[in-house]
Amino acid sequence: MNPLRIAILCPTPEYEEDWSHIRTDYARLLGNNAIFIDWTKADDFGGFDLVTPLLAWGYPRDCRRWFALLDRLEAENVRVSNPVSILRWNSDKAYLAELDAAGIPSVPTIWCPLLDRVALEDARKSFNVETVIVKPPISGGADGTFRLNRDDSVPDSVADQRMMIQPYLPNIAEEGEYSLFYFAGAFSHSILKRPAKGDFRVQEQYGGREEAIIAPDGALLLAQQALAATAKINKSGPLAYARVDILRDGNGVFRLMELELIEPSLFLRFAPDAGAAFAQALVSRL
Repeated sequence: MNPLRIAILCPTPEYEEDWSHIRTDYARLLGNNAIFIDWTKADDFGGFDLVTPLLAWGYPRDCRRWFALLDRLEAENVRVSNPVSILRWNSDKAYLAELDAAGIPSVPTIWCPLLDRVALEDARKSFNVETVIVKPPISGGADGTFRLNRDDSVPDSVADQRMMIQPYLPNIAEEGEYSLFYFAGAFSHSILKRPAKGDFRVQEQYGGREEAIIAPDGALLLAQQALAATAKINKSGPLAYARVDILRDGNGVFRLMELELIEPSLFLRFAPDAGAAFAQALVSRL
């Protein structure tokens, strides 16, 4: 019997963020089954039993190529770890509005077609805050994300762009952001991420730090509800992997920040089984 071949789509050589430690994790768990391919050069999937975009970091910087790749995976009926329909839906954070309409509380968001100073002032009045966060609906790793006080101008890189505007919630620095991880629909582990002092971004490349933690009951409940609503909206079953990012607001309400169903860091070093359930969830797709 031929060994399984799993294509793991990974960043281009020019991508600046270090992902070598995650590659090491996947190689440890999947062994010779794992073949790492630059996602922008993935041309032939005929020799693979499964394709996963778990390391396709940087895809928001080339959206046209990314959506073309998803169309090709779908047209060629390639077996993908999470369904292509889920990947497409999760690529644009407009999915948060769908989940919010389904009763899943998220961070309040104004969807701005063209970001300018007027839009920022209107958002501040609507949220009754001085400081807001702006971010692109298609983004990753806090790319294009800014915290703007009243006196700050609109950054040139996002001016007149389609953006999300959210109130800055100080609890991101005071308590942190929870990430809960699920493999094949089953809860695996959870962590708490905190930004560096004076920052608001929890990502490691900005000095963020994380620790293993027992997720609060409210966060667990919200994560389960968000995944159930996702399955209902997309008519999908349990996903091979999912990361649910949650923040508690100033009133103690747990709110969904993001669902990471494409290329999340899974922080497997914090998993009780060191990632065995994750590897099994991938293989079970075969």
